[in-house]
Amino acid sequence: MESLKLDGVKPELKVIIQPYLIKLLEIHKENIVSVVLYGSATGKYFMPKKSDINLAVIFQNLEFRQLKDSLKLINYGTSKRITAPLLLSLSHIESSKDTFPVEFIEIKENNILLYGKDIFSGLKIDETNIMLFCKREIEGKLIRIRQAYLEIGLKRKGVEALMKESMHSLIPLFRALLRSKIQNPPIDKEKTLIEFCNHYGLAKDVFIAILKDRMNDEKIKGEDAEVFFEKYLKEIEKIT
Repeated sequence: MESLKLDGVKPELKVIIQPYLIKLLEIHKENIVSVVLYGSATGKYFMPKKSDINLAVIFQNLEFRQLKDSLKLINYGTSKRITAPLLLSLSHIESSKDTFPVEFIEIKENNILLYGKDIFSGLKIDETNIMLFCKREIEGKLIRIRQAYLEIGLKRKGVEALMKESMHSLIPLFRALLRSKIQNPPIDKEKTLIEFCNHYGLAKDVFIAILKDRMNDEKIKGEDAEVFFEKYLKEIEKIT
């Protein structure tokens, strides 16, 4: 069995994921083709004890037995902020990469190979309908953001978190939309927001303020979160 490739992983992450990966490989052995780390854990926006750790595990064959055999390990991982990993088979990647282009592009362009073969770098994804796909996704997210506000608005708590969580889910879509404007959109979240706002005529200060907020005090840049939320909604509405 191959050894783990953890040289590119931050030390504080390595101590968490190394025992997890060793156990994962003990359970599934040669059936695992590849394991990659993706998402915020690969970059500067990772916050220990706060950010989730996202893994994609590629199997030669993936059936119910593999899911069941993984339950105890995955339950343990959640206590360490390792979310339930994205389990995929080689055949599933091939059949779904054009159905979920944004998700696969995000992993392809921002991952660290931890074990096995590099499956994603050579992955060819059809980007023909990506603009329509992204617009539809953004419209759907806007509806859900409004619904979420209606559920929490009177509580005067949670609006700040709603902005942060929803914006982080929008960034991959912004990055994908940028592909129609520039050849190589940046991986860095702040640079992505700046480029996207510049190309689509949005107020970048609104998005950057949300991205950089760390206080969890129901304020953004000293403003009441609800007041800032109105600005945030107006900017998203410009894209739809």
